Amino acid sequence: MKNPVRASLLVTCLVDLFYPEIGVAIVKLLRRLGVAVDFPPGQTCCGLPLFNSGYHEEAARVARRMIPIFSGSEHVVVPSGSCAWMIKKEYPGLVGDDPAVGSQARTMAERTHELSQFLVKVLGVTRLETDFRGRVTYHDSCHLLRGLGESQSPRTLLGGLPGVELVELPGADECCGFGGSFSVRFPEVSTSILDKKIANIEKTGAGCVVACDAGCLMQMSGGLSRKGSPVKSLHLAQILSGSDPS
Repeated sequence: MKNPVRASLLVTCLVDLFYPEIGVAIVKLLRRLGVAVDFPPGQTCCGLPLFNSGYHEEAARVARRMIPIFSGSEHVVVPSGSCAWMIKKEYPGLVGDDPAVGSQARTMAERTHELSQFLVKVLGVTRLETDFRGRVTYHDSCHLLRGLGESQSPRTLLGGLPGVELVELPGADECCGFGGSFSVRFPEVSTSILDKKIANIEKTGAGCVVACDAGCLMQMSGGLSRKGSPVKSLHLAQILSGSDPS
């Protein structure tokens, strides 16, 4: 019997603290696909907030701590384009002059995948069965789209779901205004960007906006809720696993 693909879940801060149901949906989905999933204990933030705020040495210390935790992982699956980008694109440079973890950082970068990319490009999944039904639209998160160059894998997965109608979001490639601490530091600008995003979402007539980053979901769900909109915001994993919280 062929050994199953093994994947370690790097759950991210926002999923861990605010959206644990997304982590549950990912484990449920991957196990349904025959993937052996584990959760390395001791994992923390990937260091992206520090890095984006200019604290690169502090971010490097976080990276040096995280890299050995995942050193035995066959694949590292991340439900966030931004955190996956941090590991794949910044970890090797942050610790590259450290012989103790430099090689491990490059190996971890090669083995790390954002969830939709793991499903489509590693497992070869393009069609799934799900209990979810309805019209959905998809928002491209900035790091997944621009940092990892990914726009098609999430759409391939959503477009292959029976009973799900995918409608393109006007300005899908435009930021939702979250940007981590940007939304706190510049709330007026963030809200202005969000207002445009919410208006475009409602124009689609979709009952749900789907994203691959919890930060975008937090931003958009807040805007939709304050407006009293019936549109829901869900992570791709929740749609694919059929674990709609409503």
